Amino acid sequence: MKYLVAGAGGFIGGHLVNYYLQNSDNELVCADIKPEANWFQIFDKTEQFSLDMQEYDNCLKMTEGVDYVFNLACNMGGIGFIENNKADCMLSVLINTNLLRACKENKVKKYFFSSSACAYNKELQTDPNIEGLREQDAYPAMPEDGYGWEKLFSERMCRHFYEDYGLETRVARFHNIYGPMGTFDGGREKAPTAICR
Repeated sequence: MKYLVAGAGGFIGGHLVNYYLQNSDNELVCADIKPEANWFQIFDKTEQFSLDMQEYDNCLKMTEGVDYVFNLACNMGGIGFIENNKADCMLSVLINTNLLRACKENKVKKYFFSSSACAYNKELQTDPNIEGLREQDAYPAMPEDGYGWEKLFSERMCRHFYEDYGLETRVARFHNIYGPMGTFDGGREKAPTAICR
């Protein structure tokens, strides 16, 4: 099997690649917009490409001969970053849209999209005593402005590519992700990391 990890140079993507390299014999192709020197983790046993996955031609090239796609690529950071870069965050919709189109064209078997808790209705998150959120709590839609709207729209794209074209898709809504090798400063760090710093 051949896997593509889009966003492999990021925090979660790097840990995912590391996991597969240690626990699988599958072939991995890694892509990220950052120059390789800026990737969170660099691996010897993978094909690594520094290119913009917002471009459809790059998505076509990266999905050729691939069985499974993990889309972790997006422009994001902590709440300070996403509140001050709404348009840039929303442009990540091009990554998901063009990857889905390329997966359909290249007959990829399965597609994973990393969404966010920012897709949930913001009004449900104002109570500090909330018992938890469920999938259906994203509707009626009132996600985080910019980044959350991009995630919710991209989730819908995954759903409709499955319904209309049979591309098997999965979505996970990540919450506050942090840990070893994560962003520590510079404005993209998450709240727990900023507090530690």
